[in-house]
Amino acid sequence: MDDKELLLLAEEIKKNSYSPYSKFRVGAAVLMKSGKTYQGVNIENASFGATVCAERTAIFKAVSEGERKIEAVAITSDSDELTFPCGICRQVIAEFGDENTRIICANNRGEFKVFKLAELLPNAFIF
Repeated sequence: MDDKELLLLAEEIKKNSYSPYSKFRVGAAVLMKSGKTYQGVNIENASFGATVCAERTAIFKAVSEGERKIEAVAITSDSDELTFPCGICRQVIAEFGDENTRIICANNRGEFKVFKLAELLPNAFIF
């Protein structure tokens, strides 16, 4: 699966975002080394600490199905700017990926840029 196809999956699932507080919808799609893909959305909660990002939703779905190795993560939102994973998501990606895991960050116009995880989380202690 190429990066554009993975982004389309992220864009498609974004409609299911539960974001009544921030009004900031995020969709993510994760490509595992097995070739399987998993989608996720951000799920907010009135207790903000209980909110889960789209990336972690997709990754946790994959891990709960027995997957362990991430090939790529695609992230999109309604923003004009590229959408990047937060720090917690970067650490979760590192747990199940490696320094070469592709992170595909997109905006609401379909523009995107691809990064390696090591660029977004330099000097991670888990690699």
